[in-house]
Amino acid sequence: MIHAQAPIKLQALPTKVGISHFKGRSGVEEHHIMICPTEYDCISAQLEAVEHAYKSALSSAGLSAGTCLFRRFFCSDLLGQSSALKSRPFSNPTQPDEDCAVSWVCQPPAPPAKVALWAYHVSPPGGMPDKNLKGQSLLFKRGELTHIWTTGVICTDKEDSCSQTDGILKSYENTLHAQGISLADNVIRTWLFVQNVDADYHGLVAARREIFAARGLTPETHYIASTGIQGASANVSARVMMDAYAIKGVQKSQIRFLSAPEYLSPTHIYGVTFERGVSVDYRDRRHILISGTASIDREGKIVHPGSALQQLDRTLINIDALLKQAGAALDDACMFIVYVRDPSDLALVQNVLQNRLGEAPFQVTLAPVCRPGWLVEIECQAVIPASNPALPAF
Repeated sequence: MIHAQAPIKLQALPTKVGISHFKGRSGVEEHHIMICPTEYDCISAQLEAVEHAYKSALSSAGLSAGTCLFRRFFCSDLLGQSSALKSRPFSNPTQPDEDCAVSWVCQPPAPPAKVALWAYHVSPPGGMPDKNLKGQSLLFKRGELTHIWTTGVICTDKEDSCSQTDGILKSYENTLHAQGISLADNVIRTWLFVQNVDADYHGLVAARREIFAARGLTPETHYIASTGIQGASANVSARVMMDAYAIKGVQKSQIRFLSAPEYLSPTHIYGVTFERGVSVDYRDRRHILISGTASIDREGKIVHPGSALQQLDRTLINIDALLKQAGAALDDACMFIVYVRDPSDLALVQNVLQNRLGEAPFQVTLAPVCRPGWLVEIECQAVIPASNPALPAF
């Protein structure tokens, strides 16, 4: 089961730290860490506090920096903050302190934070992970499988969001093909960040739909779990940016796509092409990745228009329904990211979630959802024990 540590405020460090921990029968441990400043200060001071809190959190969990596979920094003004991020190895995508995939996205955390961190660590027994950073991709090899995190993929030689998305997906396919894998068979999860979601999301949707259809990704086969949300790159010419997660060696029998048709519609009925969620089975655990989910009903309509809190309730109901299809529940979630459209709702949503989500790490950001009527969107990941002797180990 998930063991989540109550959010802590480290002495002399004005930050809130949330940590979740899962250890399977194999002894492989997984940790998700969320860190957010709690006092106003400049970006350099807040980033320094986040780094010190991160090191303290690793020490308290018995982890080394080398066990990190992925870090995402949520920033309030990425263009103005990129030099501060580059100045510290733990937040520098091109020169990280350890081999680690580092993601930056302009999605302002709830005030007073200018920057917040989500970090994912895996600690196998008996030694450091076998991992290698190749360009924008981190390769983590475990037995038969190689887990691949890719961050910050953009295509700025095109102007519109449709052409940029087309270029991003084709560039990512080149990365996959270099590993002998494909978009249809190996990609588990994507995050697509749109600089102006109200103006440019439709172009992303059109390009993705066309490429997916050409690759055999249809309503009759499957899509890919995903979040498509407002968020910007440090490059102002990038209308779209993508992070992604793929697994080399994964078997089709390990993967199950999730739906809860009694609660929320298939995505294709309103023209978009992603799975509501996906579970991946391993020898001793099941990973469950829930896509960005909003207050939607089984006909694809917005539920509770105009009320952020009522939409929050319905969104959590939908997520719980998806988790249940995979044999899990909200209590099994190891992290949440919560996207809020209206800045005036940030503090309200954050305060409610502190009670609703218990001790699970979560991050609230300002990030408009793909429909103006949706005021809240939530994604999460969960992990539960499993016993599948014939499947690969995580």
